[in-house]
Amino acid sequence: MRFTRWLRANVDAVVALLIAVTAGILRLLNVLGAESVNSAILIVLALLAATLLKDRLAASKLLADASAVRQLSSAEVSQEHAEAHRHTEQWIFKGGTGTYLRAVTLKECIKHARKEHRPLRMRLEIIDPTNETLCTAYAQFRSALAAGPDGTGEIWTFERTRKEAFATILAACWYRQRFPFLTIEVGLSEMMTTFRWDLSSDNVIMTQDDQSSPALMFAKGKPYYRAYSRELEASFRQARRVDLERAIGLQLSTEPTIDETRKLFTMLELDLPRSFTDSDVSDVIAKAIQAKNPYR
Repeated sequence: MRFTRWLRANVDAVVALLIAVTAGILRLLNVLGAESVNSAILIVLALLAATLLKDRLAASKLLADASAVRQLSSAEVSQEHAEAHRHTEQWIFKGGTGTYLRAVTLKECIKHARKEHRPLRMRLEIIDPTNETLCTAYAQFRSALAAGPDGTGEIWTFERTRKEAFATILAACWYRQRFPFLTIEVGLSEMMTTFRWDLSSDNVIMTQDDQSSPALMFAKGKPYYRAYSRELEASFRQARRVDLERAIGLQLSTEPTIDETRKLFTMLELDLPRSFTDSDVSDVIAKAIQAKNPYR
């Protein structure tokens, strides 16, 4: 069986070898004349050329497949994200609370879309801030990766996790009002993921919250891009949708007030926890509008 597979894969070279050996033996036995041998040589050369072309085609395919997946360092992730922000017409995010999304992605994507007068579609899937068990598990996971504060100057706690997720919802509503060509959807997941997915018009980048771990980038037009696009679509359909249209009648200030923020979440049927003081709500507002990059 193994020999049969090998023979099938190398049939051109085997045939060329047999012709060459046969022609050589027959020439030595004076069975074939010079013209016949020359013809056999041409056939052998043609078969060898065909074999080389087939090998080159196979090598090109392997190279193309290899280029479909690229490993990125943390610095390269920032560069690739920045490039995608400039040109993308869509951004699909799935991750934890969307901290980096608020600090960088939302601002940059909208800035470039506004500059080029083009529409922008965004879909965000984050953990459900009303699920206390889930938020506790996420906070424990993040604090296990790094016990100290991240680039925001804060450590990960249960309270911070809830605030970060609520802030992403507030940011979605706030940016939606300020850029009419932005179509944005928010879904709340009941499952925690240890990866962060960012899909743009050109690629999908899969990162981890641990910056020391390499990221993976999958180019558009390749099987992996399509597969992960389907995965993100299927995941979002299972998430609890936040109906942002419920709050369309509420105009948020340049810096939303505490009353506006509380009213917004009531209209969205996502009441803030009763334990949230005005100071807590102010934290949510600051995280939504003036988010800090956690990876600096």
